[in-house]
Amino acid sequence: MGAQLRVYKRRIQAVTATKKITKAMEMIAASRIVKAQRKVAASMPYATELTRAVTAVATGSNTNHPLTTEAEAPARAAVLLLTSDRGLAGGYSSNAIKAAERLRERLAAEGKEVDTYIVGRKGVAYYGFRERKVSESWTGFTDSPEYSDAKKIAEPLIESITKDTAEGGVDELHIVFTEFVSMMTQNAVDGRMLPLSLDQVAEESTGKGEILPLFDFEPSAEDVLDALLPRYVESRIYNALLQAAASEHAARRRAMKSATDNAGDLIKSLSRLANAARQAEITQEISEIVGGAGALADASAGSDK
Repeated sequence: MGAQLRVYKRRIQAVTATKKITKAMEMIAASRIVKAQRKVAASMPYATELTRAVTAVATGSNTNHPLTTEAEAPARAAVLLLTSDRGLAGGYSSNAIKAAERLRERLAAEGKEVDTYIVGRKGVAYYGFRERKVSESWTGFTDSPEYSDAKKIAEPLIESITKDTAEGGVDELHIVFTEFVSMMTQNAVDGRMLPLSLDQVAEESTGKGEILPLFDFEPSAEDVLDALLPRYVESRIYNALLQAAASEHAARRRAMKSATDNAGDLIKSLSRLANAARQAEITQEISEIVGGAGALADASAGSDK
């Protein structure tokens, strides 16, 4: 019985140590969520004004630019998938991967080949384990991305969409990331970044009913688009990276809180079992003492006769 009590005590100690770790990780994730939310809010004015400028150039000119012109028969698409570098975040990465798989199936059903670009070790590991081809990948910054990271990611994507498909280029560029809605809600979403849907971009940047101002473009509208659209893609990717980072921290906080609560419940259960084992041990010892005393009394009575 004593051995069983020692087993319970060792398990309680182990679970208590785990609870301290998960509680610390929960608090760290909670503090990082606030920083990530601030970065998202700080990036919005630049993204909004840049979108207004792109919309003004695209709608105020008749130029046919490869980044705003739909292909007659799109045959190839690039998909950028944002996952995490670390685990212990519940279903954060797996939900994003599932959304990417659904998008891939939808594009394949439309007769398009898919080139995959991945951010985060979890996505890289998923595709590597299944021996799937990945055009390019980036790791090491998912929990705290910088604008330089977005610029690094955007460069090969923009290059691929400006190439002809015969030379390895793509006709469309899609992105899959986890949208931060609230501390409790994060949704894996997908969207098309290029070619731009001018009606949608105009609505997002100006609102319905607002008339865009007219501009004269120097040296030409096409040159202005060449300069603005890469910045537009970078800002979209940067915003997605920031939202994904906030979502990752929120998912990790929620997962660690659940682990901490479960550890507390397990400690209570083990404590009850340990108390029961100790009580049984004490009861057995008392029974043995009483039995021994009775046996001695019987022995003494027999010798007196």
